[in-house]
Amino acid sequence: MEVLEAYKPFEIQELELSKWIPRAVKNNFFELVLVKQGSGTQCINYNDYEYSSGSMFLLPPLKCHKFDIETPSKFVFLKFTDSFFKGVNKVSIDRDEWFKEAAYILSNYNQLPGDIIKSEVDRQYLENLITMILQESRNYSKESISLIRSLMTSILEILIRNIKKGDIYEVAENNTDDRITKMLTYINENIDKTNLLKVENLADVFLMSPTYVSEFFKKQVRMPLREYIIKAKLKLVEIRLLNSDYNLSEIADDLGFTDVSHLSRTFKKYVGVSIREFKSNGEYMLLKRNVCDS
Repeated sequence: MEVLEAYKPFEIQELELSKWIPRAVKNNFFELVLVKQGSGTQCINYNDYEYSSGSMFLLPPLKCHKFDIETPSKFVFLKFTDSFFKGVNKVSIDRDEWFKEAAYILSNYNQLPGDIIKSEVDRQYLENLITMILQESRNYSKESISLIRSLMTSILEILIRNIKKGDIYEVAENNTDDRITKMLTYINENIDKTNLLKVENLADVFLMSPTYVSEFFKKQVRMPLREYIIKAKLKLVEIRLLNSDYNLSEIADDLGFTDVSHLSRTFKKYVGVSIREFKSNGEYMLLKRNVCDS
């Protein structure tokens, strides 16, 4: 077994296993898994998906998962730690927007099992990028950080465009109306634009009456529209609190809260703990999923 780690801005492990060994779960931002060889089954939330050489999976934080190994398998686990997003130069608009894109995926990805790569060209790109990171980590030095950050940024950009091609929202079973997926995408892509989230605007965009918008949304998502929007914002608040150096004023302003006091009251109401307690605990709440046997 080979274990390769670097404290900034990532952790990477290359493991060859004939039997799955449960690993400690950390509040990393994303964890990408590349299967270099072997076969078996991945389990997340009691759902199974067969894997083979070249399979790629995304393991968001606080996610129960395991691999039932059929033939000896070699895995590469690449974790994006919070230090990857902290201390970033806020003058760089591209990086700031990129963080929002990554947070969008983390807050909405439904975390079902399955290979996340939809393009075989992108699969090859990712394998090459991961190989470069592995090689750089073996000869790790201070000069490696800049290169690895660039490689990891490229990886996340490829992941984002593939995940957006898949089903990232949880809706009612047997749903056949694709309007709800379009509406959820619209809401989450504009979650920081309060005016666009008003019922009247959603009615205009999706050619519905204002009354029917709320009824339609609750039927499809099994949650009132207003509650969904608030929780979607608070998931992003959780991500920023644990994975960035945004202050509370910036978070409140960016996500359409009146002020820090309004943000704090809303957070306590829906999350169940104060922002201070949340940061002290260091664990996601709204993003947290049920734990399964490992």
